[in-house]
Amino acid sequence: MFDTIRYTLLIPCYNEAEGIPQLREALQPVIEQLMADGGVEVIFVDDGSTDGTGALLQVVFADSPFVRILAHPRNLGLGAALRTGFHAARGEIVITTDSDGTYPFAEIPRLLQYLREDVDLVTASPYHPGGGIEGVPPWRQVFSFGASFLYRLILRSPVRTYTALFRAYRRQVVEAMSVESNGYVAVAEIMARAIRAGFRVAEYPTTLRVRRFGRSKMKILRTILDHLRLMARLIRSGRPAPIPSHFPSR
Repeated sequence: MFDTIRYTLLIPCYNEAEGIPQLREALQPVIEQLMADGGVEVIFVDDGSTDGTGALLQVVFADSPFVRILAHPRNLGLGAALRTGFHAARGEIVITTDSDGTYPFAEIPRLLQYLREDVDLVTASPYHPGGGIEGVPPWRQVFSFGASFLYRLILRSPVRTYTALFRAYRRQVVEAMSVESNGYVAVAEIMARAIRAGFRVAEYPTTLRVRRFGRSKMKILRTILDHLRLMARLIRSGRPAPIPSHFPSR
């Protein structure tokens, strides 16, 4: 293991057994690149899976010393899984992504190119003019785009996408974030808090695709209500900061 690690790749998992056998092959080329660029650790957080996801991860990555598998005794939600992973991460840069191929692992090096010296956080952005959406059900598109549009208005921010897990954070951003939400809304909460705290955000224009394996675990009504509660908290918490004169977007 590296004494100092440049990258932590954090992958939350909940009942993803169907896609675990393909994970290693998909990850390997990226792992090799990150290893050559200062070292990498991979943290899987098994968030109380009941389909054998944790056991499969142990088998598939049994000979990979750079992989750690953390487990919740029961399902606590995506936000809780991110908190667990952030607390355990040792990398200078923390990359978060889904295990299901929504954003291919092969795009990680391109995502990192947007993490320039004047950027603290990069998010995948299908709603950027250079991004796109393929195969995602229309109702999911409306929900995600609508939520991001409202966050943009509330925060008076030029950032277009708030609900994408596929991101790269500098360590100081992770250490500064105190995320309250346990569910999917935690992804938007992190972005909102980062913007309010003055961290510099860049968007990586890319394509959002339908997941390749398994099915979404999102409870849509609960998630909508969680977003509305977060938006209400943001509105109540005070006047948003003015838009910075330099706010990188590409």
